[in-house]
Amino acid sequence: MLCIAFFCAVVSMLFVPPDRTYLGYLDIRVLALLFCLMLVVAGLEETGLFQVLAQRLLVSRKRFRILSLALVLLPFFSSMLITNDVALLTFVPFAILMLELIGRQERLAYLVVLQTVAANLGSMATPVGNPQNLFLCSKFEIPMGDFFAVMLPLTAVSLLGLCAAALCVSGEAIEVQFCQARSIENKGLLWLMLVLFGLSLLSVFRVLPYGVLFAVVVLSALFCTRPLFLRVDYGLLATFVCFFLFSGNLGRIPAVRELLTGLLGSNTAMTAGLASQVISNVPAAVLLSGFTEDWRGLLVGTDVGGLGTPIASLASLISLKLYLRSQGARPGSYLGLFLVVNGVGILLMGVAAWLFR
Repeated sequence: MLCIAFFCAVVSMLFVPPDRTYLGYLDIRVLALLFCLMLVVAGLEETGLFQVLAQRLLVSRKRFRILSLALVLLPFFSSMLITNDVALLTFVPFAILMLELIGRQERLAYLVVLQTVAANLGSMATPVGNPQNLFLCSKFEIPMGDFFAVMLPLTAVSLLGLCAAALCVSGEAIEVQFCQARSIENKGLLWLMLVLFGLSLLSVFRVLPYGVLFAVVVLSALFCTRPLFLRVDYGLLATFVCFFLFSGNLGRIPAVRELLTGLLGSNTAMTAGLASQVISNVPAAVLLSGFTEDWRGLLVGTDVGGLGTPIASLASLISLKLYLRSQGARPGSYLGLFLVVNGVGILLMGVAAWLFR
């Protein structure tokens, strides 16, 4: 995606040569907030917090459908705070381990697909759940009350659908045992990251200036845990920069601006959803935001549009890669199941979005 974004940015420069206006393309606030959130979430993951919580939820004897439900709901709710990609990086390997321990690998593809859908849908509930939400909230200065009024009904519908899908497995009794109990590895680091995460939320809600947050996070990491700088996804930040340049240049080409403005004027949500299937929902949000003031349509279109093709949300590629590393992985079956489940999901969520519009 970074290579594609870089190529698009370079090609656009052939039509709009670099000048001082380029500086206005970049949303520094979004880039700073993304950097801080990625570093803080990496720190929380480093403490083992997510694994400890998951073990405490899943240990003991229970029905397999209850285990299935727990494995799906973990990424759904956690993605609201730690983003969809981090939720999948954390809980897909956990699901693989669980099913290996109880000898139910034949259900792995189904559960990983549901976990992927759960992370993509759960993350739409909050401004920090995924990058496009953070970007759109910053660009359009969306009031938090308005944001939640639009997204929470859709989140509730997706929760009901995911619960139903997760429970469509056998009800046999199984027992989950862990070879080694996880514990918090560094309580000092945990408290520091929790404080920084709280400050990040204050900055997202515009209570704390983002410049202050950035300085506090960087200085804290420099003095306490420098290796976390290596775990920040700089590729995602660079992708944002490239698409800022690309979308900014497109906005200065009259023919392109007229075309995109016309498409968005007819149906913003559908245009954003279709664009997400081809270029992923984060770039779609950045690209289309310069041609409409309909933030509701962009928000719903790019969030629901995270379902569909494997590239509609980059988080989906993470779970695909993790699944392919598992023993006995069947890529063809997984992709077929992925398309069916995502197709049903995007249809249902599209109907819900139309009803709640």
